[in-house]
Amino acid sequence: MAITSANQLELLQTADAVAREKMIDPGLVVEAMEESLARAAKSRYGAEMDIRVSIDRKTGKATFTRVRTVVEDDELENYQAEMTVEQAKQYLENPAVGDQHIEEIPPVDLGRIAAQSAKQVILQKVREAERDRQYEEFKDRAGTIINGVVKREEYGNVIVDLGQGEAILRRNDKIGRESYRNGDRVRAYIKDVRREARGPQIFLSRTAPEFMAELFKMEVPEIYDGIIEIKAVARDPGSRAKIAVISHDSSIDPVGACVGMRGSRVQAVVNELQGEKIDIIPWNEDQPTFLVNALQPAEVSKVVLDEEAERIEVVVPEDQLSLAIGRRGQNVRLASQLTHLDIDIMTEAEDSERRQKEFEVRTKLFMDTLDLDEFFAQLLVSEGFTNLEEVAYVELDELLVIDGVDEDTANELQARARDMLEAQAREAMEKARAMGAEDSLIEFDGLTPQMIVALAEDGVKTLEDFATCADWELAGGWTTVDGERVKDDGVLEPFEVSLEEAQNMVMTARVMLGWVDPTELEPDQAEEGDLEGNEQEAEA
Repeated sequence: MAITSANQLELLQTADAVAREKMIDPGLVVEAMEESLARAAKSRYGAEMDIRVSIDRKTGKATFTRVRTVVEDDELENYQAEMTVEQAKQYLENPAVGDQHIEEIPPVDLGRIAAQSAKQVILQKVREAERDRQYEEFKDRAGTIINGVVKREEYGNVIVDLGQGEAILRRNDKIGRESYRNGDRVRAYIKDVRREARGPQIFLSRTAPEFMAELFKMEVPEIYDGIIEIKAVARDPGSRAKIAVISHDSSIDPVGACVGMRGSRVQAVVNELQGEKIDIIPWNEDQPTFLVNALQPAEVSKVVLDEEAERIEVVVPEDQLSLAIGRRGQNVRLASQLTHLDIDIMTEAEDSERRQKEFEVRTKLFMDTLDLDEFFAQLLVSEGFTNLEEVAYVELDELLVIDGVDEDTANELQARARDMLEAQAREAMEKARAMGAEDSLIEFDGLTPQMIVALAEDGVKTLEDFATCADWELAGGWTTVDGERVKDDGVLEPFEVSLEEAQNMVMTARVMLGWVDPTELEPDQAEEGDLEGNEQEAEA
C-alpha cells in the first residue's frame, strides 16, 4: 500500500466518509491518518527518528519529513532527532538552540503489518473524537429529562439508545419491577455524565426526586415560568411521594395549579411514574407548620421542635397514630425526607405520661433540696421552674405570683436554693480534686465544679487536656452513618452547653496555653473594630 497519486484522494474521501458516519470533524480524521502514517514510517526508518506526516487538505498528498532539533552539547541524547549547534552549521546559517532542521524523506511503502497498525491508530483516534463529541453534547444536559429507545438489557441494567449515544438505566434507578423490551420507548432523568476511560458514561434515573420535579415542570406551566416553585420532593419510587410547592403570586393556589383541572396535570405525572401516589402540600418557612402539612392526611395535636438537634416531636391523637406513621413507616419517612428533620411521633396519652414523669421528678427535686412539702413543690413546678438555679437567681417578682408566696417566703426559698447550690459546688470541687483535676482546669472561667467533675470522669484533668477536646466532644452533636443520624453524647451536654459555647471555651484555652495566636482569630471582626475606631476618630 504505497501512498501514490492513485490513492491520495482516497485518503480525503475516507476521512470525509468516516467523519460523516461518526459525526465528527473531518480534520480530526485527517490528523489521525497523519499520526498513523508517521508511526508506520518510524517502523520503517527507525523509532528514534522524529518523523512527521502532513496531508494536503485539497489534494490528499502525504508529505513525509524528518525533524532534527538543535540542543546544547551536554543535552544531546537522541542522535536521530537532535543535533548540536556545531553539527547544525552544515544545514543552517547561524543555528541556535531550539532551531529545527526539516528535510523531506521518501514516502514509505506500507506493508501488511504497518497498514494494520495505521488502521488501529486511525480507529483509536476516531473513537476518542467520538467520545469527546458525545461528552461535550451531553455534559450540559445533566439534570434534564430525555427520551430514548431501549437497546438491550444486561443483568437488570437497561442500555438506552439516545440517538447520538448510549446511556445506562441501572437496576436501582428503575421504578419497582419495571421491565423493558427492545424497542420500547423510555423517558428518564439524566442523573450524571462522566468522562471515563471507556468513553462518556451517561447515567439515567427514574427514581430520582428530581425526575418528578422535572415532570411537574413539563406539565405545569406556572412551574416552568417560575410563578410556582418546587421547594422539596421526597419519593418512595413506584409507591408514594410528597412534593412541597410555593406560589410567588398570591392570586395563584400552588396546590390547585399542580393538581390541574379534574386532576389532569398530576395524573399525567402519576401515569409516567407507574401509578405512584403523589401528595402535593404547601411549603411554609415555619418548620413546625410545614411538618404538620407534610404529615397529611394525619391530624397533629402538638409539635415540639429541637432546632439544634434537628429533631421534632409530634403528638397525634390515638386514632391518628397509624395514619401519621403510614404503612411500614412510609408517611413519616417521606415527611422526614421532605423537612430534613428526624421525627418522633407519639400519642397524646404517651405525651401526657412523659410530662407526668417529668413533673414528678422535678417535684421530688424541690422537695429533697429545698425541704418543701409536696404541695408547695408542685406549685413551683407548675409555674415552670425546672431546677435550683432558676429558683435561686430568678427575679423576686416571679416567685411572688405564686399563690401563698409572700416576700419573706420568696426570700427564704432563694436563700435555701443558694445554700444548696453552694453546698453542691463545694462537694463537687472536693470530688474533682480527689479525682486529680488540676488548678489550671479548676480555675478556668466558664466551668462549674459539676462540669469539672464530669470532665475528670472522662479523663480531662488539665487545661491541656481540655484544649485538645473537640467542640462536639463537649457539647454533643449528630453524625450521619449510612444515611441515619446518630447521636454523639457530649461530656458537658447535661449542663446545656451549646456547640458555640464549647467552641469559644476550647479556643480560649488554646489561646491561654499559647497554642493559638489571638491576633489570627476572626480577622474580619478585628478589621471591623479598627474601622469603627477610625470612624469614631474621624467624627471626633
